[in-house]
Amino acid sequence: MIEFKLEGEFIPLIQLLKATGLVQSGGEAQTVVEDGLIKYNGTVDYRKRLKVRVGDVIDFMGQKITVI
Repeated sequence: MIEFKLEGEFIPLIQLLKATGLVQSGGEAQTVVEDGLIKYNGTVDYRKRLKVRVGDVIDFMGQKITVI
């Protein structure tokens, strides 16, 4: 479980994946989102520009990111 402390109102999903080190680049992040490998609060989500906010949980390849 990764806890990510949010500094502002939201963070785009692609930036969150890069910031937590789960992907190496923005291109890789876009690909995993397009391929349906991301679960947003328990549901597969294909939105690359998804705004992740405090309390959200992202699941990627068995890794959970909780935004605090």
